[in-house]
Amino acid sequence: MASAASDLSSAAAVPPPAPASLSKIEQAKADRCGLDLEPQLQTLADQGWESLDEATLTIHLKWLGIFFRPVTPGRFMVRLRLPNGVIAAEQLEVLADAVDRCGDHGSADITTRQNLQLRGLLLEDLPPLLQAMQAVGLTSRQSGHDNPRNITGNPLAGIDPKEIVDTRPLVAAIQARLLAEGPRNLPRKFNIAVGGAADSFLLHNDLAFLPAEREGELGFTVMVGGFFSAQRNELAIPLGLWLRGEQLPLFSLAVLQHFERCGNRQARNKSRLMYLVDALGLEAYRTALEGEVAALGGQVFPHDGSHRVNRAPRSGLGVNAQQQAGLHWVGLCVPVGRLSAAEMNELARLARAYGSGELRLTEAQNVLIVNVPEAHLDKLLAEPLLQRFRPDPGPLMAEAVSCTGNRYCSFALIPTKTTALAVVEELERRLDLPHPVRTHWTGCPNACGQPYMGEIGLMGAKARLDGQMVEAAKLFLGGDMGADPKLAELHDKGIPLSALADGLETLLIERFGATCRTDAA
Repeated sequence: MASAASDLSSAAAVPPPAPASLSKIEQAKADRCGLDLEPQLQTLADQGWESLDEATLTIHLKWLGIFFRPVTPGRFMVRLRLPNGVIAAEQLEVLADAVDRCGDHGSADITTRQNLQLRGLLLEDLPPLLQAMQAVGLTSRQSGHDNPRNITGNPLAGIDPKEIVDTRPLVAAIQARLLAEGPRNLPRKFNIAVGGAADSFLLHNDLAFLPAEREGELGFTVMVGGFFSAQRNELAIPLGLWLRGEQLPLFSLAVLQHFERCGNRQARNKSRLMYLVDALGLEAYRTALEGEVAALGGQVFPHDGSHRVNRAPRSGLGVNAQQQAGLHWVGLCVPVGRLSAAEMNELARLARAYGSGELRLTEAQNVLIVNVPEAHLDKLLAEPLLQRFRPDPGPLMAEAVSCTGNRYCSFALIPTKTTALAVVEELERRLDLPHPVRTHWTGCPNACGQPYMGEIGLMGAKARLDGQMVEAAKLFLGGDMGADPKLAELHDKGIPLSALADGLETLLIERFGATCRTDAA
């Protein structure tokens, strides 16, 4: 596995100045580049987190992937960069050791960007952690705030018998190019993804490359503008351009440079890429990018926007034959993506003992152990951890996705992960379902849990019950990630959490073919 750290520029360049009329956030970004804090981390730790100013705590540290959490003061979160969701056993063990040192405060979450977030860390934990990560080829640089976030790809890249193209080298090349260019001062965060199979649904990204042919040659059509927020939700649209695989890094850089220069910095709620596309018009935006690419010495080709993505994502769970003869990947369901240090260490041990020592993370917050020989399958499936991280979970647990909830996030209105687990377990006790149903749970309108992508989406809210305001969930229905993608739409403005299992039981029976279990207590 290539070292991510080796691709990074060691210099932290000062970002370009923001417009003359600066918001508080833009002023903080113009005053200081967050990457400059890395050599000062030990000094900051010695001073104590309480001595840090607001901009350092809430903005600048995020350039290093370090997040201050107001609901757990003194405890920090670190977000990794794991291109294409690939991680090696020895890397996971380094992260597990950091989580373990946090005791009861420590945990890790698999994110919807095939990534890991470590929780419960003290400020003094961070300098040695970043050094240990660098030693095994990991980085957290530019994983938060107004930066290009973790670049995603097909979690089955290189092992998938149905693969169109291996996304791993493409994703790695994009990350290397973007980070080597030094930090950017983007108007907002930016999501990039590369599709490699017919089920690579990526239209929730600002920039997505989908496998497509042009004049008989396989390459990628370009999709732009996908995002979810509290104000607006959009799927990416065809830009009308086509690229060869080797052109993706330069094109990604061109898009970011143009966005940095032309994106909206006056209103953060209107600063994602789609607003820029709207402001310029699609044709003018495409022309501007063609000029940006040409200035970098690159080339683009016109395209009708057709592509080879036409199916909803596979779960990847269970035992599956790889394209390599005699080898398998085993997909394990990690309930709502939450991991303890002991579970991380055990996953690393299993990957090394039964496979090649490599694991993959999925956008559904699950984990795959890859390159498992046929002769090792029975012993792997008998391991105790697989009683919790099951390869054959129930039809709701298999595709239950959740944000972190109000235990760690001050925006969340409900305890999302614990609610999702309790409700899903109760519904699976009550019901038989003929097929999996994808549920997405999010704590607030910022939609980190992607409720609009779910067949059923739940969003934290408040509702009145017996004259009192109580924790509740908005209900969204109809998200489709198949050949005719669409976002889920609001169905109910607020179901009290105490009534949620009953309400979803009725819904699953009426709309998804569920039947009551005869053995339910």
